[in-house]
Amino acid sequence: MSGANGPDGPPPVTYTSVRELRGPLAVVTGVQGVGWDEFATLTLASGERRYGVVLEVRDDIAVVEVLEGTGGMDPARLRVAFAGSPLTVPVGEGWLGRTCDGRGAPRDGGPPVFGRESAPVEGAAINPVRRRPPGEPVLTGIAAVDALTTLVRGQKLPVFSAAGLPHLELAVQIAAQATTAGERFSVVFAGMGLTHADAFAVRDALEERAAAGELCLLLNTADDPVIERLLTPRLALTVAEHLAFDGGRHVLVVMTDMTSYAEALREVSAARGEVPARRAYPGYLYSDLASLYERCGRIAGRPGSVTVVPVLTMPAGDLTHPVPDLTGYITEGQIVLSPEIHAAGVYPPVDALSSLSRLMRRGAGPGRTRPDHLDVAAQLTAALARARQAAELAALAGETALSPADRSYLALYPVYLRDFLDQGRDRTLTLDESLERAWRVLLTLPPGELGMLPAAVVRARTTGAAP
Repeated sequence: MSGANGPDGPPPVTYTSVRELRGPLAVVTGVQGVGWDEFATLTLASGERRYGVVLEVRDDIAVVEVLEGTGGMDPARLRVAFAGSPLTVPVGEGWLGRTCDGRGAPRDGGPPVFGRESAPVEGAAINPVRRRPPGEPVLTGIAAVDALTTLVRGQKLPVFSAAGLPHLELAVQIAAQATTAGERFSVVFAGMGLTHADAFAVRDALEERAAAGELCLLLNTADDPVIERLLTPRLALTVAEHLAFDGGRHVLVVMTDMTSYAEALREVSAARGEVPARRAYPGYLYSDLASLYERCGRIAGRPGSVTVVPVLTMPAGDLTHPVPDLTGYITEGQIVLSPEIHAAGVYPPVDALSSLSRLMRRGAGPGRTRPDHLDVAAQLTAALARARQAAELAALAGETALSPADRSYLALYPVYLRDFLDQGRDRTLTLDESLERAWRVLLTLPPGELGMLPAAVVRARTTGAAP
């Protein structure tokens, strides 16, 4: 970690007037020209250095949140130097293969990460004028995602989950399996508010990809400082931007759990004394989330791309909760996990009818995946919708009241769960395998019900003559 001022910049101003230490906060008096989010270095009497971020400034008082905590500090013998600008970090390929905490300090026993240049952690959204449309698929190895809600380079596609659902396992599986054809590909995984058990599990599951030099792992645990949780996704995106737009890589950023991030933002907002808005979240929650999500994409004239998969939990499964509600306005679709499908013992429990990738047509179809991809996805989604209607009708009037066609759709759903959706936590499927699984489900219907597919292809499939 480094301050923002370079060797030619003004020296940082040092203060010794620390009035009090309050939990992780240090209150410094007599300051001038200090702003919010400014990076600070705190030097103890022993010479030890700790780092912090300015949370609040009022008159000549600055409140600094110390990232390493204030334990062992003596306010009377403490020196605080303000850098004059926000936190910067070294960038470059040195992050690949490393495991660090949410502020970039090593967790793997290795040396600090070094780079030839530094970049501000805060970053900035991509200029809309310079944005290139997302294109080309990022394949996750998950049938329900690759076949029905295809992720596209430069897209932001969140996973909506709830407590008790395997969203962390799904996020780790996507980070471990994701690929894109014929290009240099890297993954940045940012975990926020994880338990120590979950942090160890994530490290173990992603060890192979990290050893291959394809992964940067940033882990913020639940007992780490709250301000570090706000830095974690920003650090992840800063690392990803340099790897993509300067290094020519296609980078997938997986961030979990954004609800934990939003709760940290609420806590910091309360510490600043800001007026709360909806459900006690700050009024700028929307713009804060947008400042993260809008950093992904593709830039005209620059190589590489940044694709973001944020994972968030909906308290009590409430889709109108501020975090999923605002996320839905910013992102391009969603992957929704279902408690009912999870209760049936199916993994991953993706609810295909609630999930959507608005940019799927830019990354799937002829020339990108398979010519039949979009048609198969549309037909299977329509069949699932009809199956749900048939199940509701059967619950009201009994199965005997259903037409033969409705009974065929009713019989399709358990086949879909067993033969398409359920693939287990350790299995990676190619796109061809995923689409073939979808075909097996669709062929349980009478040929006359497959009106979204070319008739010649359906005839070939039903007679076994398809390639």
